[in-house]
This record gives sequence, C-alpha cells and structure tokens, in this order.
Amino acid sequence: MIQRPEYLNKLLGFKDKQLIKIVTGVRRCGKSTLFELYQAELLKNGVLPKQIQSINLEDPAYEKLLEWRNLYQYINSRMLMGKQNYIFIDEIQNVADFEKAADGLFIKKNVDLYLTGSNSKMQSGEWATLLSGRYVEIHLLPLSFKEYHSSAFTGNIEDTFRNYLENSSFPYSLQLDGNKKQIRDYLGGIYNTIVLKDVVENKKIRDVSRLESVIKFMADNIGNLASIKKISDTMTSDGIKMLPLTIENYLDAFRSSYILYKAGRYDIKGKKHLQTLDKYYLVDIGLRYYLLGGKKADRGHILENIVYLELIRRGYKIYIGKIDNKEIDFVTEGIEGIEYYQVADTVADGATLERELAPLNAVKDHNPKFLLTRDFHAKTSHNGIKQLNVFDWLLK
Repeated sequence: MIQRPEYLNKLLGFKDKQLIKIVTGVRRCGKSTLFELYQAELLKNGVLPKQIQSINLEDPAYEKLLEWRNLYQYINSRMLMGKQNYIFIDEIQNVADFEKAADGLFIKKNVDLYLTGSNSKMQSGEWATLLSGRYVEIHLLPLSFKEYHSSAFTGNIEDTFRNYLENSSFPYSLQLDGNKKQIRDYLGGIYNTIVLKDVVENKKIRDVSRLESVIKFMADNIGNLASIKKISDTMTSDGIKMLPLTIENYLDAFRSSYILYKAGRYDIKGKKHLQTLDKYYLVDIGLRYYLLGGKKADRGHILENIVYLELIRRGYKIYIGKIDNKEIDFVTEGIEGIEYYQVADTVADGATLERELAPLNAVKDHNPKFLLTRDFHAKTSHNGIKQLNVFDWLLK
C-alpha cells in the first residue's frame, strides 16, 4: 500500500478525541486504504484486534446492516467492555438515517468512530446538519505528486510528472504499470460510476449526454475564468442549447461528487469576495485525458490544476485574486496568514516573466508571494517574490 503520511497523521492527531472522524473524497481516492493504514498503526501501538471493527457497506456481506438499527446492534454486540473500541464504517451514506446509529455509538464513552462518505448523497453541509457539529471532516484527494513520486519515480522528474498526469493520480493506477489501455478502462469505470450512480441516479437526471457534454467542456477549460451564463452561451454556440440553471445544477452535482472543484474570486484591494466569474479544476488530470483523448491542453493551466489541488491538501482556503485589471492565480488563507501564488509553465522568456510578475508586484502588502514554474535554473527572487521550481515545491 502507498503510504499517505499527511492524512494518517491527521487521523492520529484526532485519535480518541470526542469527535466523529469523517473522511470524504471522490470514489477510489483511497479512503478504505487510509483506514487500513490507520488500523495497522493502532495494532502496532498495542490496540488489540478485537478492539477494531471495520465494515464496508458496499460489501454485500453487510447488506443487512443497511438499516440503521441493525448496524447499531451489530456493532454494539461485538464491542469489548472496559476497553476503547475503534469503529470504522465505509460509505455510511448508504444507510438511511445513519445519523441515528452514529449518534448511538458516539455517546458511548469507549467508542472512537470513523466514517467515510464519497458520493453526492452527502455534502459537507449535510454532515453538519445530521451530526450537529460533533464531527471533524478530513477531505481526501487522490495521490499528490509527492506520494506518487515516492512509489513511481522513473529516475527523471519530468518523465515521472508526465506519467502522473497521463496515467492518473488515482492510487490503483500504479498497479497497472503504465498500461494505457488498462488505465483508460480503469478511469472509465471510475467516471461511469460517478456519473451514472452518484450524479444521474441521485440527482434524477434524464439527459446523460448533456450532462457529459458539460463535464467535457469543464475538463477542456480548467483554469479559465467562467460564469454559468458564459458556459451556457458558449455551449449554445457549439450547438448544445442548455439553460444556465441546468448547467448550474450539473456543476453542483459534479462538485458534490468531488470530481470538480470551484475557486471563487477575491478583490484584493477591496477586500471582498466577488460573485462573478469562477475557475474550475478537475480532481485528477488523468480524467481529462480519458474525457478528451489527446486534445491539446494549455500546459500552464494543467500545472495550475495540480497546484490548486496541492494547496487544498495543505489545508488552505483558496481564491482567485483580482487586483485592478490583473489576476493572481491563487490567494490562499491559512493558519499563518495570506499568501499569493502565480503559476506558469516557464518564464524563460523575459516578456513572459514580466507578465507573470506584474500582478504580484501590484500587491503592496508584505505577505509572501511565490512564482511557481517548471524552470530549473532561474533567478530565485524578484523584488521579494520567490521563484520556485514547482517540482521542488510539490515534493517538499
């Protein structure tokens, strides 16, 4: 199993805390494996096997447990008295009224409860409503480049990064040893499950072809500023007439299933969030290749997508920065304050470097500013703006 130390340490940090731990994320991103890694850590530190119960509710063997009373009674009857019990339940949203079972377990003094949820039946707001704030959410993404690199480094960083993009960051893709057909079939299975089960079935969508046209459009426009109306107008001009409300519902469904992420804009001078124009990013670039084949992509926008996901992993709130008529790729808000990030494939050309630095130079505060590129031998500082090789940044 590929080690996921950042996520594992988050779980360990909440061990035995009076909170329900919920791990969310797109299907097949490694939630069950993370639980296995965590359980192995518990056993290594003296927890007895009988103190651990692990239930995957997508396993037909547990079909009877899809009724919340049965689930609660099954777990309760197997707990050890006088010892802490570690309860792991995968895909809890498959149980109607699951919160009743979760609440019953939560109030027990000797239970540490861990849940996963992946599809569009459950969103963050719904967790909050059903579990009344008694939980902490750990959002899991597919493999970071650092995690991928630790298992699949080819000896050349550029080659490894290209494999990471084209062969997918979903963990099981590494087991397919670069076999393009098998990887495509594997990604097809993930995509069809998300689209047909999580989105079409749960949202009662009738026109699947229109739904797919929207996700393909978004995959082709990652990193581009867009509004719902602009998307509608563009698709209509391409011969696919679709109302803005329909597109908005489709985008919300894809975001609920964690296949698509949205970054809103922030006016740096006015210090306010803007309601117009957002950017969208895919959870995995391999899915872009699956959806669009060999259609050429903007390398800078692909890199921007990777940086965006990495900033999520590192726990930042992320916005697109606006200052006057200029745009900063990412304004991040974290524990240590505000940071600014500009992302470019290369700034070896002087005019390109000047264009990428201009938005950062327009910001007059003293918060850290970074320019991330694939250039290896570049000047490391420009008037206080740190230029970093993006591979070094991703692997730190």
